[in-house]
Amino acid sequence: MATYEADVVVLGAGPGGYVAAIRAGQLAKEHGGSVICIEREYLGGTCLNWGCIPSKAMIAHAERYQHVLHAKEMGILINGTVDYDFEQMQARKNKIVQTLRGGIGMLFKKNGVQSIEGTGKLIDPHTIEVTRPDGSKDLVRGKNIILATGSSVMKINIPGLEGENVWTSDDAVNAPFVPDSMLILGAGAVGVEFSFVFNALGGHVTVVEMMPHILPTFDEEIAKEAERALSKQGIQFITGSTLKSAERVGDRWRCYVETPNGIQQFDVQVVLIGVGRKPNVDGIGLETVGIQMNKRYVAVDESMRTNIPHIYAIGDITGIAPLAHVASMQGIVAAENCFGAARRMDYRAVPNVVYTVPEVAGVGLTEQQAREQGYEVRIGKFQPRILGRAMAVGERDGLVKVVADAKYGQILGVHICCSHASDLLQEAVLAIKLEATLDELVDTIHPHPTMVEALMEAFHDAAGHCIHKA
Repeated sequence: MATYEADVVVLGAGPGGYVAAIRAGQLAKEHGGSVICIEREYLGGTCLNWGCIPSKAMIAHAERYQHVLHAKEMGILINGTVDYDFEQMQARKNKIVQTLRGGIGMLFKKNGVQSIEGTGKLIDPHTIEVTRPDGSKDLVRGKNIILATGSSVMKINIPGLEGENVWTSDDAVNAPFVPDSMLILGAGAVGVEFSFVFNALGGHVTVVEMMPHILPTFDEEIAKEAERALSKQGIQFITGSTLKSAERVGDRWRCYVETPNGIQQFDVQVVLIGVGRKPNVDGIGLETVGIQMNKRYVAVDESMRTNIPHIYAIGDITGIAPLAHVASMQGIVAAENCFGAARRMDYRAVPNVVYTVPEVAGVGLTEQQAREQGYEVRIGKFQPRILGRAMAVGERDGLVKVVADAKYGQILGVHICCSHASDLLQEAVLAIKLEATLDELVDTIHPHPTMVEALMEAFHDAAGHCIHKA
């Protein structure tokens, strides 16, 4: 049994852990010290290997296929049959993942981070026992420890639903075929993104959501706009409903869905469970060292410290905002605090994006949240369909909505459903971060012709003088 020692030990190499390790490595070079990162499987964690990156590659494939199918609308004539090679699509996706995974390894070497492969668990406040893939064990001791073990797909018990062609999101990114029919349980980001992919590639997709509208964490008006746009593409959404049971009938799943109008039956080739994730907190020794929990999550302060000052926790195991980019920022904060900084997390301006076509994005308070918190609000709205750029590129669906404080004009939230919403959103993120007001934003020149003019017009609308709103 070998023993390793470091100033910072990171458990987990997902988007929180690997970023924390690299930032700690940079600081170790400046101040002296060493960094070790322990990962049981692949560098990059869920986001890179089974989540963010492979799913976005699949979305890009589906979107490009749809562009070609509808090329005639732009005067582009294609002779012959338009088809796709799903195996080649998946191979391209895998190559992207492998390239990025290798890139993390190169960054580790550049920044002096030692990578150890194995499954780790705390055995005392400064020591992690690592079980290697061959079963051997090593000890890794750290002055500071950052826990970044992430989350896993959550499986729920549906009576009768067990066996072949019952997929999780992990299965879906490695799908061996495009189902001719699919029922997706859950209309959050995961369910809605995969509904776009498999519908665009020719499958018949039904999405079941227990809440009154899809994307329940987003502004309701924007979520309804997304539902309208995606329904127009052929996706069937059944909201306010639950999957009660299923049975195998031939090579199909017969699903019984309880809806406001009674039980409906759907016969599908594949059922995809996309209802959420659970934190990876079991088996990592939290109870051994007395880490305080907040229900099923690790409790942390704004510095990302647990109740044990030299042990930090970041990412999905904290339950604060289960997003890759939040985990990365938490990792930077934790790493810098390991070297004596006094960094604190600021969650006022956390961007959230769903990468369908059109995209859905939001930051800050929804209209409902702002009113519940006692704000008197001013709302600005604009539909990008009348923009010259939207017409030119043929992407006219959507709505942009601004929520501002009526008294001072401070931007409280921005919510977008349109082409390139993920790019448009960053102006809003900065506006909230810097406590910008409507007066400042309407006095800012935006480029023409662009999609970002939809955001500009929504700011003007909230201020009471939108130029191009009929």
